[in-house]
Amino acid sequence: MACNFFDLDLEVYMVKVSYQQKPYRRILMETYGAQVFASPTPLTQSGRQILEKDPESPGSLGIAISEAVEVAATSGGEKKYSLGSVLNHVLLHQTVIGEEALKQMDLAGEYPDVVIGCVGGGSNFSGIAYPFLRQNLREGKRTRLVAVEPTATPSLTKGIYAYDYGDSSEMAPIVKMHTLGHDFVPPPIHAGGLRYHGMAPSLCALYDSGHIEAIAVPQLGTFEAAVQFTRTEGILPAPESAHAIRAAIDEALDAKAKGEKRVILFNLSGHGHFDLASYQAYLSGQLTDYDYPIEAIQSAMQTLPQVSIPA
Repeated sequence: MACNFFDLDLEVYMVKVSYQQKPYRRILMETYGAQVFASPTPLTQSGRQILEKDPESPGSLGIAISEAVEVAATSGGEKKYSLGSVLNHVLLHQTVIGEEALKQMDLAGEYPDVVIGCVGGGSNFSGIAYPFLRQNLREGKRTRLVAVEPTATPSLTKGIYAYDYGDSSEMAPIVKMHTLGHDFVPPPIHAGGLRYHGMAPSLCALYDSGHIEAIAVPQLGTFEAAVQFTRTEGILPAPESAHAIRAAIDEALDAKAKGEKRVILFNLSGHGHFDLASYQAYLSGQLTDYDYPIEAIQSAMQTLPQVSIPA
């Protein structure tokens, strides 16, 4: 979900566009007793600064992180905040998925030629891919590992590999990652969990060294794949997961065209039952594609932190 949790009282800052697009997620959290705020809010200094510049700001994960960190940091220790998705320990926790997939492939008597996962911060893709990366490095396997992101938020495929802040207000740590700039405000695509300006540092290092691949797919093609998958398999995927499905279908079509046997493993990371509004928008022809312009990325690089590396 495009939101940040802190405090046992379930006080939630949810990216404003997700707050609007995903009402059922908000309602479920409120049913459990959470207070859910559309970020940016006037409740924090970070939020007020954003709203002064743009009263209609749709928000971003970077802004929501800033608000959550600020509330935790100024609470006198009463509130806690734990950053997830992009931090390496979270990626390692998620590898239980890939470890299980290794055993399942063994039971099936197969081994994947390609492993595919959607990627926004990195934990989902890394969870499925890192165990197979280990097999590549230690056992000499040659499995391709493909991270799939939206063309609207192309952190890996277009982002610059540099040191940057993890949030918009420069409160989170500086890390080296592929970034679109910490002041990035994404277009309101419906894959909320993939709308982050950066990426997990370890994943970025692996991409930079050529150990993994990355591709970007458009929103309309992604939803087309999701609908095809639903009508074939009877499972409604989350818009985020649908990015991996799009790439898996394209891999299968490529293998068919080349007359190759290709074992394809992808991670179906979530259902779309709380995303029916996005499916309604797609089916009624209201969605559009968006390619994030390289000019905006180049402009954002002017605000990167200046970091000196000791010789």
